[in-house]
Amino acid sequence: MTSPTLNQIERACADLARNGHPITIAKVAEHAGISRSTIYRNPELHALIEHHRQVAPDGSMTAITDELATLRQAVQTLADTVRHHDAQLRQLGRG
Repeated sequence: MTSPTLNQIERACADLARNGHPITIAKVAEHAGISRSTIYRNPELHALIEHHRQVAPDGSMTAITDELATLRQAVQTLADTVRHHDAQLRQLGRG
């Protein structure tokens, strides 16, 4: 892929993220002035957009709520594991 096209994609992703817009293939293609099919046909461009999509800050409350739910579940799983190991240690101490 040509360097100017990569630069256009990079700039489009950065501009979209900076302005709080979602980074989608359609938006990036429109902002960069290239066709969506160009992006879909080129794995390097598609991967670049996906990278920017993952690292772009998402300030939506839905994302924060989902992240909190995931963290709560992880903490609950960890607490359950600690309780289980604690019970096993107590049984070993009595044995």
